Amino acid sequence: MPRNSCLCGKDVVLVPLSRRASAEFFGTFWLVFGGCGSAVIAAAFPNLGIGFFGVALAFGLTLLTMVYTIGPISGCHINPAVTFGLFLAKRFPGRDVIPYWIAQVLGAIVAAALLYFIANGKPDFIAGQFASNGYDALSPGHYGMVSALVAEIVLTFVFLMVILGSTERRAPAGFAGLAIGLVLTLIHLISIPIDNTSVNPARSTGPALFATIFAGSAALSQLWLFWVAPLVGGGLAGLIYPMLFGEEASVAPVVGRAVTK
Repeated sequence: MPRNSCLCGKDVVLVPLSRRASAEFFGTFWLVFGGCGSAVIAAAFPNLGIGFFGVALAFGLTLLTMVYTIGPISGCHINPAVTFGLFLAKRFPGRDVIPYWIAQVLGAIVAAALLYFIANGKPDFIAGQFASNGYDALSPGHYGMVSALVAEIVLTFVFLMVILGSTERRAPAGFAGLAIGLVLTLIHLISIPIDNTSVNPARSTGPALFATIFAGSAALSQLWLFWVAPLVGGGLAGLIYPMLFGEEASVAPVVGRAVTK
């Protein structure tokens, strides 16, 4: 079987798609449960709330932990925009894009469902925006649609550029997870006030469903932006990175070494 080098510094056998999809489901579940859970529960706790910085760090930590947990299995994309960008960069086979997307979205929805169930155990719990993304009235800082659109494209572009650079063979082995986790933290520190930070269509889908169903939010009607913008940003990075910095000297598309959100 073909072997691919994982960002953890090991060569791993390319596992069957069913196992890789299961890893993507689990990884996306943890990203949404941990990241959005910190926003829904910990950030709102009276007097002891972790604030924007804590939420940003939580998203970075969920990604960092998954990089080294499922990275050798699926590549730890846990983000449709990452999968799409890696495909355009010729590091991921096109036939596996849709199965990865399905697993990622399902993982996000299950995580949001479990998070809602737990949060609803608090007597005065109000779902509100439920960590969903949005613009205009749904933006924490009341930023408009254009601001959210540009921010999501630019930040997802940078996110994928860091992923592509830190996971290629020329980069020091084993440190990509740190760079990727830290850049996701920085991205959240920049953009939580703008639109609650997406750069991940799956992460946006799960909370939007529950904010709309149980709180009457308009998050689902704005979800289109948080699919279109990250895919555009990730796709641009997938095309531009090889043009600017060259491609890996690899015969087969790299799956095991491609990670992220």
